[in-house]
Amino acid sequence: MANRYLLGFDVGSSSVKASLVNADSGKCVATAFYPEKEAPILALKAGWAEQDPQMWWENAKLSLKKIMADAGATAEEIKAIGISYQMHGLVCVDKNQKALRPAIIWCDSRAVPYGEKAFKDLGADQCLSHLLNSPGNFTAAKLAWVKENEPDLYNNIYKVMLPGDYIAMRLSGTMNTTVSGLSEGMFWDFKNNQVADFLMKYYGFDQNLIADIVPTFAEQSVVSAEAAAELGLKAGTPITYRGGDQPNNALSLNVLNPGEIAATAGTSGVVYGVLGEVNYDKQSRVNTFAHVNHAADQTRLGVLLCINGTGILNAWTHRNITPDVGYAEMNDLAATVPIGSEGVTIIPFGNGAERVLENKEIGCSINGVNFNKHNKAHLVRAAQEGIVFSFCYGMEIMQQMGMDIKKIHAGKANMFLSPLFRDTLAGVSGATIELYDTDGSVGAAKGAGIGAGIYKNADEAFATLDKLQVIEPDAKRREEYLAAYAAWKKTLESKLK
Repeated sequence: MANRYLLGFDVGSSSVKASLVNADSGKCVATAFYPEKEAPILALKAGWAEQDPQMWWENAKLSLKKIMADAGATAEEIKAIGISYQMHGLVCVDKNQKALRPAIIWCDSRAVPYGEKAFKDLGADQCLSHLLNSPGNFTAAKLAWVKENEPDLYNNIYKVMLPGDYIAMRLSGTMNTTVSGLSEGMFWDFKNNQVADFLMKYYGFDQNLIADIVPTFAEQSVVSAEAAAELGLKAGTPITYRGGDQPNNALSLNVLNPGEIAATAGTSGVVYGVLGEVNYDKQSRVNTFAHVNHAADQTRLGVLLCINGTGILNAWTHRNITPDVGYAEMNDLAATVPIGSEGVTIIPFGNGAERVLENKEIGCSINGVNFNKHNKAHLVRAAQEGIVFSFCYGMEIMQQMGMDIKKIHAGKANMFLSPLFRDTLAGVSGATIELYDTDGSVGAAKGAGIGAGIYKNADEAFATLDKLQVIEPDAKRREEYLAAYAAWKKTLESKLK
């Protein structure tokens, strides 16, 4: 019996990863990423961040070549392709499907004034009730920057694309996009369920710049003969799924229903929760997008909380306080101190302005240290508790929007390797934490299986998802955790005054 494989690409800013998943066993059989060192980001001016889309394509080819060889797979065995990609980027292409300039990627901040001016001119109520966000630094604002600063180039734009749209176009020769993608670019009007005409008109954008809209899970296009020859794929192979990296990470963890949460805690921390009704935070402290399974008849919104000062604080603590031991030993040291770190609190926001704090930059601070009582173990525990508490502070905003948080899904990586971090998060939030073995490219492959009809639904696609560990909240110590959080929150609020 021939193998049936699903191919997933994850187009990140540091690398492009590809994975082959056996559609029948649900297991990943090969994975690779290129470049092996972090991909370059071009910054011609302070705050700029650009990448050549051709670089993504070349790295996708290299990753694909390696996994096909490692798995001994043939082109005919690949039954569907899915794509995950770095969110909010802007790729401008002409009628010949050529990129007109380097992509302006997610971490480029040049468009902030354009988004802020639109928010002020159009009004908070108009923007939040229709876009669910401020136009901010998202794709539409980036395009406004191009229009004003590169008018000749702007006049040659045929379509604007997100990074995932660009890779799908290179694979198929077809230009299209999704509602989920348009929403992350601030091009989607949730109130009227259409492209945001009022924002397009405000910026002076032609509606024709928006590519055709296709469902997130469906045959969006097929591999062209030209791409098949270049990549060693079979012409006609369907491309059946596309999602931004955070919605796709949630899909990878089977987070699709209201109240479910996907969390990551690397250099920065992300909490991504699913909301079952159209709502928004009036202070715009979180971002809200169409989730991958959002539809006109099924509201599924992804509420995204990003905290800059999370894992970077843990790395700073390790580097400066416990450089002589590994992370596991550092975690053991922290566990010798009681919940609440005996009065030491650390406010972890030392990595720039925080959206969850309404873009205030209050820095990192260490509070309550008694030189006769506290030692480095207290500092290490207080750092981890401060990171957890920042997550919980943001999750309270989600709860105010109507989200009932009962379960947190995460990969067993980064901060989630720390038992103290996991137990504290479960203890304060009251949610069960489930840890899984998966990643974005595997999620994209399984998304392709859903879109192709190989899996009848997400439950079938993720039935083989490896659940590594379950952490239940410790009811007996709940009051201790909540008291420690209350003390931390009081310290934070004093600094926000």
